[in-house]
Amino acid sequence: MTLAPAREPDDSLPSLPEVNASVAVRTGGFWRRLLGFLGPGYLVAVGYMDPGNWATSLAGGSAFGYTLLSVVLLSNIMAVLLQALAVRMGIAGGRDLAQFCRERYSRPVGIFLWLMAEAAIIATDLAEVIGTAIALNLLFQIPLPIGVLLTAADVFLILWLQGRGFRKLESVVIALTAVIFVCFAVEMVYSSPVWGDVLRGYIPQASVLGNPDMLYLALGIIGATVMPHNLYLHSAIVQTRAVGPTDADRRDAIRMATIDSTIALTIALFINSAILILAAAAFHTTGQTQVAEIQDAYKLLDPTLGTTFAAVLFAVALLASGLNSTVTATLSGQIVMEGFIHLRLPAWQRRLATRGIAILPAAVASVLYGEKGTAELLILSQVVLSLQLPFAIVPLVTFTANRKLMRGLPAGRWLTIACAIIATIIIALNINLLWNFALSL
Repeated sequence: MTLAPAREPDDSLPSLPEVNASVAVRTGGFWRRLLGFLGPGYLVAVGYMDPGNWATSLAGGSAFGYTLLSVVLLSNIMAVLLQALAVRMGIAGGRDLAQFCRERYSRPVGIFLWLMAEAAIIATDLAEVIGTAIALNLLFQIPLPIGVLLTAADVFLILWLQGRGFRKLESVVIALTAVIFVCFAVEMVYSSPVWGDVLRGYIPQASVLGNPDMLYLALGIIGATVMPHNLYLHSAIVQTRAVGPTDADRRDAIRMATIDSTIALTIALFINSAILILAAAAFHTTGQTQVAEIQDAYKLLDPTLGTTFAAVLFAVALLASGLNSTVTATLSGQIVMEGFIHLRLPAWQRRLATRGIAILPAAVASVLYGEKGTAELLILSQVVLSLQLPFAIVPLVTFTANRKLMRGLPAGRWLTIACAIIATIIIALNINLLWNFALSL
């Protein structure tokens, strides 16, 4: 990517101007200060446990047992490091990733990156539309096509939450995340996995690279975990905190916000692992290796586990996941559009436009293929996210290593090198996937 000649920012408005610096930062001891920064990490973590993750983890667990747990773990480590860079960008640099890309790259490159970011948000929104519609179908028997259309109503939920203040929005997200966590904690008790096998699953295995089907799912897991839109989102929402002007204030803010995101992503690791472990323990070990559809998993859980409520808990967690994800997709869409092209649409217009684009393919798939077409569409959307990841990671690593752009607080060399290695690995895996796909034609 060719850098444009250095210039001053051409837009005086900060990210999410209506809530920028709206949350007071507490002073005092460590725990009191940390409490003031808790929240943005959970909005980011939502993207790491959205319905797209469910499809890839269910398919991976039922087909390959615990093997892909290593990919879940490595993806989560990647996410922790990359989100730490996003935190630094927002607090030290005072701009979000979309704004930096517009200001520092040439116009053609900026437009290209904007289109990639929009495509990633649409792919994410597609997974949310399908996941929420499936949850409504499982819990209330609402037909899938109608459920897809009903998901457009979440525009009003988001508007209401945003009007109540950013802290209220964060509280709702944290509460829904707690619901998902509790549901899967109960599921783990009833699935009774062999914990020795689970722990061995976290050890990376070369077979992942040698099996095209496993690699495809692995990339889906990476795309569902390290999501491009989350890097734009996090670099903006950390700026909702009213951080002091000194370097010491910003250093402390970076530290607290990084702890916040690390804790939240650890919870996301548990939930993602739990989905795959549940699929492996309930389906793979009983010879049901083709369970990829969320609906099939729902129908099989109760008879397989011998309970009467495992399936309901599964569907409740899915609905909470879908509702949670609508919040982050809305904010990400606003951040990307305002940062890249300075187009400031009312929130309801931006949300309806993005959701409308996602609803169309979801509605077509639900009508043409019914329940059997949703899993393939969900997994494909996550692979698309993986293919788009480098277009967000490379600028993020480049900008946060620049002392001038970070106003004297650049990322440490070890973190820059680690994230550069992550970018290289993802690019190599994507090339491998595309090569295998070309050979199969």
